[in-house]
Amino acid sequence: MPQSIRAGSGTRAAIFAPLDGAGRAELVLQRLTDAIVLGVLHDGERLPSEAELGRQLGVATVTAREALEILRRNKLVHTKRGRDGGSFVTFAGRGANDLQDERLLAWSRVQVRDLGVHYSAIAGLAAELAADRASAADIDNLERILDRSDALTADAARRGHGTFRLEVAALSQSARLVREELRLQAEFGSLLWLSLSEPLRRERCRAVQRETVAALVAENGARARQLTVNQITDSIEWLIEAKSILEQEPMSPMQARTTTPEREDTRS
Repeated sequence: MPQSIRAGSGTRAAIFAPLDGAGRAELVLQRLTDAIVLGVLHDGERLPSEAELGRQLGVATVTAREALEILRRNKLVHTKRGRDGGSFVTFAGRGANDLQDERLLAWSRVQVRDLGVHYSAIAGLAAELAADRASAADIDNLERILDRSDALTADAARRGHGTFRLEVAALSQSARLVREELRLQAEFGSLLWLSLSEPLRRERCRAVQRETVAALVAENGARARQLTVNQITDSIEWLIEAKSILEQEPMSPMQARTTTPEREDTRS
């Protein structure tokens, strides 16, 4: 498999992947905000310079500068001058749920469902192709990734699942599918897997990951695709339900999130 489409440190690669149709500071802002809230970019981490950030994302330096200025106003980064200066992440989880709730409320149900349809098509096809194209060594590597991943907390589970999905996409040996997986994770990953805030769903997610690996071993592309589509569909339904709670409850977004029911079913 070409090294250029292996997932590797995929969650971080996704953050700095070029933006399609870029040029708007709000796209850069949303991507970096999601990465900070998810913990992919850690508290205290130094960000690329304005020029380097613009180059990596495929936007003008002035666009990157504008996005960083808004991040500073939102107290997600701070900038230090001098030889050891730069822009540093200053967010350590404060208000993460509020930020995500605000974004979910801003989306219509049609937009959320359309995201599910789009992502299901990409990830499902990648899983189907991976079952046909992955080698024994590829499967061993995927199993090692699962063994090393941590599902004890919501943030860790989201990062681990993002890595898993990227690795499956890489096993499809389609550079285009990998790039689209990277793009979707970078722009919408923080919403896609909000359901992993619930312990029961983190457990089920891990079980589905194991079932997916088994389908790849068996070269059962239809099974791998169906597992993937079902998982995404259920996560979208969870988002719709969470959105309804946020819209209906006369309480803060943080309080509303804690009232979201944890259904003991086979979905994740």
